[in-house]
Amino acid sequence: MPTNKGKDEDNKGTSQRGFASMDEEKQREIASKGGRAAHEKGAAHEFTSEEAREAGRAAHEKGTAHEFTSEEAREAGRKGGHAAHEKGTAHEFSSEEAREAGRKGGQSGGKGRSEDEDESSSSTRGGTSEQHAKAGSQSHKNR
Repeated sequence: MPTNKGKDEDNKGTSQRGFASMDEEKQREIASKGGRAAHEKGAAHEFTSEEAREAGRAAHEKGTAHEFTSEEAREAGRKGGHAAHEKGTAHEFSSEEAREAGRKGGQSGGKGRSEDEDESSSSTRGGTSEQHAKAGSQSHKNR
C-alpha cells in the first residue's frame, strides 16, 4: 500500500519542504540576500531600460504586475530620488526644464478645471509654474 509520507492533504501531494513551501516574507528575504550577493559578485543581470519596460509591459498584459497604490508609488519615488542623489546620479533640472515640467503637470492635472477655461490660465496649486520652478531649484540648493 502506498504511503503519503511528506505529503499533505491540503497541498494536493506537494512536499512541505523547500523554498516554495515557505511563506512569502521568508522567500523575499532569501531572494533579496541572493540578489545582493550576485550584485557584489558582479554576476547579477543589469537590465537596460528597454528590457525593464518590456518586462513591465509583459507583466501588465498577463495581469501579474503589481498595481501600486498612490502611497506606494510616492514612497518608491521618494526612495529612488534619495538614492539617486546619494549616488550623484540624480538629474539636476535647469530652471527651463523645471518650468516646462511644472507647466505640463499643471495642464495634465486638470483638477477643478472646466473645458471652457483658457489653456493659458494657471492651474497649479499655490502659484505659477515659474514660481514652482524657482521653489524646486531652491530646494535642490538646500540639500
